[in-house]
Amino acid sequence: MNKATANPWPLTVATYNIHAAVGSDGRFSVARVARVLREMNADIIALQEVPLGGSHWPNVLSILQQSVRQVAVEGYTFSVGGRRFGNAILSRYPILATRRIDMSFGSREPRGALDADIYCHGHALRVIATHLGLRAAERRAQISKLLQCFDTGEMPVILLGDVNEWFVWGRTLRRLVSHFQAVPAPATFPARWPVFALDRIWIRPRHRLVHVQVHASRMARLASDHLPLIAHIDR
Repeated sequence: MNKATANPWPLTVATYNIHAAVGSDGRFSVARVARVLREMNADIIALQEVPLGGSHWPNVLSILQQSVRQVAVEGYTFSVGGRRFGNAILSRYPILATRRIDMSFGSREPRGALDADIYCHGHALRVIATHLGLRAAERRAQISKLLQCFDTGEMPVILLGDVNEWFVWGRTLRRLVSHFQAVPAPATFPARWPVFALDRIWIRPRHRLVHVQVHASRMARLASDHLPLIAHIDR
């Protein structure tokens, strides 16, 4: 095998909480979210708070998939009034398999993770897109479950999503850092004047992650209440 195909890199990945396509101005617009995705031009994008169709409700993921012309998979988590919501992954590369991880906690809003095996440059890569809960105890339980699910060492792992952790030294983040090592965490929320680093990207092995940045275009500041986070991964 030649050097160019010895691993799944280089790769650009991103995570984006699209807030059900409701922008920071309170207006619903799938077109604005689609424009932000095209601006980023990432190979793999994890999405949170994605409308997945239902009674009198558009399947936003389907519209976004057509716009960016990538493979799409959904990870349904809950429904309200016949409207389905969840996580999703868009990928420029083939998706070999998907698994839905139920991370619901007590009577709290149902949460989950979308676990996908993606075939990049001739190699399998495991990508987990998630959206953690609002309470500290909830997040700790969810991270424990995630770590048990993918701590196999069989292939490189990328964990990305909205972790809803407001405190820099919260126990949720400490557990993730101990597992993946520390990574840059620029602020992504709220979109217009970001203060909190709620959206994160981790990779194992860590040394391949070479650059993390917020996509803070004019459209990104309008399209959702979160800004997208992008990571560049290389050999």
